[in-house]
Amino acid sequence: MKKSLVGALFSVLLLGATAAPATAFDGAPEKAPAPRAQAVDFAGTVALSNCSGSVIRVPDSEPTDPALVMSNGHCLESGFPGPGEVVVDQPSTRTFTLLNAAGSGVATLRASKVAYGTMTDTDVSLYELTSTYQQIESSYGIKALELSADHPTQGTAISVVSGYWKKTYNCAIDGFAYNLKEGEWTWKDSVRYTSDCQTIGGTSGSPVLDQATGKVVAVNNTGNEDGERCTDNNPCEVDENGGVTVREGINYGQETYGIVPCVEIGNKIDLSAPGCALPKP
Repeated sequence: MKKSLVGALFSVLLLGATAAPATAFDGAPEKAPAPRAQAVDFAGTVALSNCSGSVIRVPDSEPTDPALVMSNGHCLESGFPGPGEVVVDQPSTRTFTLLNAAGSGVATLRASKVAYGTMTDTDVSLYELTSTYQQIESSYGIKALELSADHPTQGTAISVVSGYWKKTYNCAIDGFAYNLKEGEWTWKDSVRYTSDCQTIGGTSGSPVLDQATGKVVAVNNTGNEDGERCTDNNPCEVDENGGVTVREGINYGQETYGIVPCVEIGNKIDLSAPGCALPKP
């Protein structure tokens, strides 16, 4: 989980991925135009004391619901949850610096509780705020980022947007790791980035945005630093048959579509909701 280490070296190079427009051969049937890419900026991202995060909503969230901030489970102020540990409804007064599109801090948001947090199967924390979406938008003109309800797709152009560093990393989804093992922890169906996304310490918890839709498809969490096998800061991929692959310098995120069924009326996390597969206490 190197991505929460704020003392890591910061690269000033902003990596970018651009796609060349496709052209059809003469006489070939016209193809439907590709979805127009959304402008990806820092609006709705937040900076934590040691990590990054974002104000997020699900498709059914209401303006009057208390807003949620998403980061990593390993970014919790209480420390790393152990394997099998799930945190729910834990009081918290943690603060977050809300960023605007340009990356400037415009407000301090405050949590009322940790609604959910774990490092089992995934690496996520969800904080419930004392502010509603409506209050945040009316006061600062900033909307929450929406979680996609769909499984991400290989080849999708993505942006990892770090509120801590005010830096964006652009690349694509290279594929998925059946199991991603790092030290004591194992995460399922993790998103593997192409090598352009060289995320660093402090980018933990950054939202991973689909550049075409602007929706959140994952939360950034780790990468293999030294080429070691399945050790802390050196996750390895484990396939269905137990085969291990080490990809030095490659970084990963955890899918977020599975959170959507777990958020019920009033933005409350309900682990018994239909379709909710998040680990339970």
